[in-house]
Amino acid sequence: MTSVESGTRSLGEFTFECGESIDDLEIAYEAYGDFEAHPDGGSNAVLVCHALTGSQNVASEGVAGTSGQARAWWNDIVGAGKAIDTTEYYVVCANVPGSCYGSSGPPAENPATGEPWGTDFPPVTVGDWTRAQRRLLDELGVGRLHAVVGGSAGGMNALDWAVQYPDDVARIVPVAAAARLDAQCLALDAVARRAITSDDDWQGGAYYDSEPPTDGLALARQIGHVMYLSKTSMQERFGRRAAGRDAVRSFPADRTASYFPYREVESYLDYQSEKFVDRFDPNSYLYLTRAMDDYDLSEGYESDADALAAYEGEALIMSFTGDWHFTVAQSESVAEACRTAGVPVAHHVVESDHGHDAFLVEPEKVGPPLRDFLDVGLEGRAIHDTAEDDETTETNDFAPVHNSLFSG
Repeated sequence: MTSVESGTRSLGEFTFECGESIDDLEIAYEAYGDFEAHPDGGSNAVLVCHALTGSQNVASEGVAGTSGQARAWWNDIVGAGKAIDTTEYYVVCANVPGSCYGSSGPPAENPATGEPWGTDFPPVTVGDWTRAQRRLLDELGVGRLHAVVGGSAGGMNALDWAVQYPDDVARIVPVAAAARLDAQCLALDAVARRAITSDDDWQGGAYYDSEPPTDGLALARQIGHVMYLSKTSMQERFGRRAAGRDAVRSFPADRTASYFPYREVESYLDYQSEKFVDRFDPNSYLYLTRAMDDYDLSEGYESDADALAAYEGEALIMSFTGDWHFTVAQSESVAEACRTAGVPVAHHVVESDHGHDAFLVEPEKVGPPLRDFLDVGLEGRAIHDTAEDDETTETNDFAPVHNSLFSG
């Protein structure tokens, strides 16, 4: 059975990119498997970066009930015999600063007051997540990483590793990610935050001794779910159907609502948001969405390619055709930046109608190319760039795949 370590490490004083510091940054993490250092200075260590509201509990082999989540968020990908094989790799996943699953953040105790930090906690960035992970890995005795893998905001985190620590990682795998958010997604995140801060129970973030702003957080999460699903998947799953007779509206409705159907899509959003408010902190949602919104791969550089110029490892970029939150075109832009910077790269495009959530719900499409890349990389293979030459797809081990190649 794969060994599992679950806990929290105190990393000492930490200065955030904003210039503010705290005396002791605590990072909650889980580690699976056994660490092996290689003679060439590498290792079998793989860092997995969670998405916006994920936790350190990436695999079902972790401690049951970790972080209050019903199940591990990527247990179809990480585990014994799976794409990220915990019998072969030492897999670490850390809860990022600003979150609410055990790492330092708004709901954690401020040692100076004995009360939750609330909005007195320093603003956090994706860069802060990366530096905190580096500090944690130092504590765990891990030097150079075999790979950094991340989905969504975690994919941005993976890209940031190539910029901040270009000598520390041999492979990066940004999945359903981008170099930066576009204006539409920035706008939707802004509306989601306003749903929280407009809730009377938010109280400027000082709600920990009273009723939290659950309505605001629920609305914010509903906006998120609409972003994560594709138009096609929503139509096929819900259409215009009315919810069952036993369905009850979660939010107050006007007098005329009883005349109109309470639709399945509304019921679904209400159900998902009800589950979410039980496990996530509203202030953390504000902090983490701002970190994601702020991220820009080229910040401090002349271009994305310039930002990646020092990175000497390889990259596998994965995108999904139905994802309008982080589009195929945005992933291709990152791939092109890698090519310009001389970084060996493959852009693997998956045909999918599931939208942004595809990287979580279609492991049969994510797992095989990910496993191959981690095992053998790109070097030494006759890899052709399908973005430039569609005729080379038959010889490209990481070429775009189509639904006909998979069941389910």
